[in-house]
Amino acid sequence: MADVNLFPLFLSLRVATTATLLALFIGLPIAYYLSKSKGKLADLIDTLITLPIVLPPTVLGYYLLVLLGRQSPIGQFVEQHFNITIVFTTTGAVIAALVVSIPFLIKSAKASFATVDQNIVNAAKVLGRTDFNIFFTIILPLAWRGIVSGLTLAFARALGDFGATLMVAGSIPNETMTMPIAIYDALLAGNRNLANILVFIMTATSVTVLYVINRLEKRVVKG
Repeated sequence: MADVNLFPLFLSLRVATTATLLALFIGLPIAYYLSKSKGKLADLIDTLITLPIVLPPTVLGYYLLVLLGRQSPIGQFVEQHFNITIVFTTTGAVIAALVVSIPFLIKSAKASFATVDQNIVNAAKVLGRTDFNIFFTIILPLAWRGIVSGLTLAFARALGDFGATLMVAGSIPNETMTMPIAIYDALLAGNRNLANILVFIMTATSVTVLYVINRLEKRVVKG
């Protein structure tokens, strides 16, 4: 255990937490829009958002490399104006984790928003409440269970991502190597003992985090 480097574990937790928070702020407005819109544009957006669930992670990673690489227009713009390099950095790892995890949050939140009783919303409008006020004081509190479930799924997916993260962030030791990639590298190097230890740590951490989230969710439900 003394030779085990825990940097990949802490990096995985940091990347998954950051990606989940970003998914919350980006995904909630999209989920609400999709729950209210029935047009062709909404269908197209819904399809594109679902795509990361069905596409192989390596394909997603390739798209991100083409879109955000240093030679791409977006990559050059971000690097020249904000001095930020995306690929082969932790920023790239966060973006990859965000892309693969945000569909789970949006799908769950969208379904939860759709179950909110419209009569309650209409009554609030009759009483003069603004849309902004209704969203934060009525819709969000009524839909929070689906949102929390989506957050849990998004975090779990971000924590375990391998393919997209490897394509976008690489496997630089003590810089961009996350836990799944460290396990893969240990197996490639023939170090089965290290791989077994890392797998055990990753499994124990994932079970602990998900258990704590579930307990907190049940505690909030009970009030």
